[in-house]
Amino acid sequence: MSQKVFPGRYTADPGRESVTVFLIGMRANRWWKVGTVGRVGAAMGRMLQHLGDDPAAGMLGYQQWVGRTTMMLSYWESPEHLRKFAADRDAPHLEPWRRFMKELAGTGDVGVWHETYQVPAAGIEVIYSGMPLFGLAKATKHVPVGAGTNTAKQRMGRAAHPAGGS
Repeated sequence: MSQKVFPGRYTADPGRESVTVFLIGMRANRWWKVGTVGRVGAAMGRMLQHLGDDPAAGMLGYQQWVGRTTMMLSYWESPEHLRKFAADRDAPHLEPWRRFMKELAGTGDVGVWHETYQVPAAGIEVIYSGMPLFGLAKATKHVPVGAGTNTAKQRMGRAAHPAGGS
């Protein structure tokens, strides 16, 4: 799939006071157990579909990489949105998580992991050069580098702009 590459330098404007960064993934410890690994991985597709269909759930966007160890980088409006999704009995997370804990936890077949970070907008510095929409700029607002955002120091220290502002 071809993606439009944006020549020049761009940064992201999250348009909020902070961004919740959530990294999640799994590792096929026993890769020859393809069926087991596939079942665990398939649960994420259902979750992403659900989150894409419900913007109010709070996931702003994501990128993912697949290999023996998979990783998904996602951006959320708040840690509360993330926790609410994880605990929602009607969302497609609790049932696969409970099944994993009952059937696979401790077997060593598949490992799962996640990390969550709450990042103040003034502590975010991003740059994209010659890239398609990616990362935080894809999840929020993709803006050309210009006055006030030319250097890493300027980008790191700037305050969040109100949503829709520049």
